[in-house]
Amino acid sequence: MLKKRISNLAILLFVSLAPGAASAQNLEFIRDAEIENTIRMYATPLFQQAGVEPSAVEIHLVKDNEINAFVAEGLNLFINTGLIVKTEHAGQLIGVIAHETGHIAGGHLVKGRGEMENAGYASLASMILGAAAAVASRRGDVGSAIMMGGNEMAERSYLAFSRTIEGSADTAALTFLDNLHMSARGFLEFMELLGDQELLVTARQDPYVRTHPLTRERVDEVRHHVENSPWSDTPVPPAYVEPHRRIKAKLIAFIEPAVTTLYRYKESDTSLEARYARAIAYYRKPDLGRAIPLIDGLIAERPEDPYFHELKGQMLFENGRTAEAVPEYKLSVKYLPDNALLREELGQVELELEDNTQLADAKEQLTFVTRHEPENANGWRLLATSYGRMGDETMAASSMAEYALLTGRWNEALHDAMKALKNLKKGTPTEIRMQDVRSQAEQMRDRSKNQGRQ
Repeated sequence: MLKKRISNLAILLFVSLAPGAASAQNLEFIRDAEIENTIRMYATPLFQQAGVEPSAVEIHLVKDNEINAFVAEGLNLFINTGLIVKTEHAGQLIGVIAHETGHIAGGHLVKGRGEMENAGYASLASMILGAAAAVASRRGDVGSAIMMGGNEMAERSYLAFSRTIEGSADTAALTFLDNLHMSARGFLEFMELLGDQELLVTARQDPYVRTHPLTRERVDEVRHHVENSPWSDTPVPPAYVEPHRRIKAKLIAFIEPAVTTLYRYKESDTSLEARYARAIAYYRKPDLGRAIPLIDGLIAERPEDPYFHELKGQMLFENGRTAEAVPEYKLSVKYLPDNALLREELGQVELELEDNTQLADAKEQLTFVTRHEPENANGWRLLATSYGRMGDETMAASSMAEYALLTGRWNEALHDAMKALKNLKKGTPTEIRMQDVRSQAEQMRDRSKNQGRQ
């Protein structure tokens, strides 16, 4: 299920992202279990090659039709939806991920921060402040307004440094791919695709070109590698092929108008990804008379595919057929039990059913979510709802305190934490956590007040 969200990350520094590109973005993110898991499948062996624990890297999907990808301090990988849609096959997307992994391996996050300080990079500082404002306010437009400023001279200075680290990231990416016995041909194809954009005026270039400066030397180095690597003619691993086609079709179907999807994936196209895209397009029209048979056909072929069951559940739930949606979401969780996002969706639907016999399971699902994704604000809000309906006001208050803290409602977080502390046994994990929430809320409230006086 594609879900919009505003990130609650503490974004301190973007590498390979110039302020001019950042200013145009509204920091709108989406979540989808299938797309996130596919990106992670591609990225995990690359992270391992870089000596980075894969689970330490957070993957974020940016809802933006333009081509871009970047990493941020705190081991965060950001992928634009436009990048996924515009890559022709998995090898191209993997090449970009390998390049971004090269930035992580090269310590460019730390080096970039030092370069920013040396250059007095006022415009990058504006970008950072803008990201923080968007996170705190949950409104991307607030961040964009702050990020509009820029210092052209400082930007040139930083971009000169950026050209150096881009070459370094390329070299690392090629090494990772060779070590994995994978072809870099897809990465070369991607660079050649973007190389033509350098002839365009800046405003018409994709952000990836503006923020990852391409040079003839860079492209020639990758081409030379492809000409000489023993792995250049190695096909993309079969397990990687279909997932790319699926997530590309899924994004097109969810983001583009239904008529565009149906024109691109015509009825004569019986491939799995085409039927997947058409099922989504018809559901969005909405035309469940056509959507349900398509998704049922896919489920008949792949009865243990969690994402097909999730989509059918979404179709039913969003068309008022909540009781029918619950079994589909339960099957999605059965076949992918470790996925917090699927459990969050199941918990939400069980709560919407307003059937008290489902409350215990909803609480179990949402407890899993908050344990595995403690910064998932919506998970805490839903968990508070489940506790409230079960009559546990203390745990409902503690969950709401977590939700308020994550969404920047300092006074509410303080109020709910204090309410929970009145009845929590001293020394228990929840009591200790509420003391922390109270302290953090007080500090942030006071800081906000002091900034308001300035």
